Amino acid sequence: MRVLQAKPSHLTEPKWVQYSLITAVVLFLLLVLIIPLISIFSEALSRGWDLYVEALSDPDAVAAIKLTLLTVAIVVPLNAVIGIAMAWLLTRYDFRGKQLFTTLLDLPFAVSPVVAGLMFVLLFGAHSVFGSWLESHGVQIIFAVPGIVLATLFVTFPFIAREIMPLMQSQGDQEEQAALILGASGWKMFWKITLPNIKWALLYGIMLTNARAMGEFGAVSVVSGHIRGLTNTIPLQVEILYNEYNFVGAFAMASLLAVLALITLVLQHVFSYLQHRKYDLGLAREEESIESVVPFEKYHNESTVQSFHVGMREVRA
Repeated sequence: MRVLQAKPSHLTEPKWVQYSLITAVVLFLLLVLIIPLISIFSEALSRGWDLYVEALSDPDAVAAIKLTLLTVAIVVPLNAVIGIAMAWLLTRYDFRGKQLFTTLLDLPFAVSPVVAGLMFVLLFGAHSVFGSWLESHGVQIIFAVPGIVLATLFVTFPFIAREIMPLMQSQGDQEEQAALILGASGWKMFWKITLPNIKWALLYGIMLTNARAMGEFGAVSVVSGHIRGLTNTIPLQVEILYNEYNFVGAFAMASLLAVLALITLVLQHVFSYLQHRKYDLGLAREEESIESVVPFEKYHNESTVQSFHVGMREVRA
């Protein structure tokens, strides 16, 4: 655990500044996040639990839930594979055009999801050469599940790669090179060395991808066609119900989406806690091993030993 030293009083802000900033942040979170979240559940349950359950058990709502979960189940594993491959390529190899690949990786962050949906319509629509050829062979992309999966995949694929790349760059490839020199195969090196080193960043990226895939609206709205019971995900179903003045149904679906997002957030914090706990345990074992080799207590006074521990924690933190 990192030891924090108190700052001198002349380097800290006055108490009134600290309290003002805390108050401003708390008020902002209340107005923008907490109160709207509470109002969603309040409105969803405003007419009783029975109507809430009935709204969620409606056939169109069930179809939207199933389609959302199906899309997530397809997109997240694909993004994990693509993200690891992109991170490996951009951190382990130097080649001409590497900067261009890195820039293209951030393209979904810069392009509006609606524009992304229109790109897929132009590419796979019935009036495009490629789309008409696919439809002539019985494959429909736009206004079908494959189009929803492609649109969601496009807007979410940078998350995992962007989480893994900084970690892989900071770790370097010394352990991987050592494993190869000792005779390990490429796959064995990946499963035994690379994957354990990036697993926490990978899990964090998966959580972000999962949250974005469940809540994606713009790109999916363009390519889905809003066909009830077939191509409506949960966000699209919420829009339809709200436009039809079915507020209980709309807020019931919205509350379900909020619950899924909160579960994702809790899992994200659990993984973060486990990561920091493992790091602290590893640091403690390393300090114990160093002390067993160099018994500082025999040669230095108590203040020197304490300074050593603080220095070790500051370097590792």
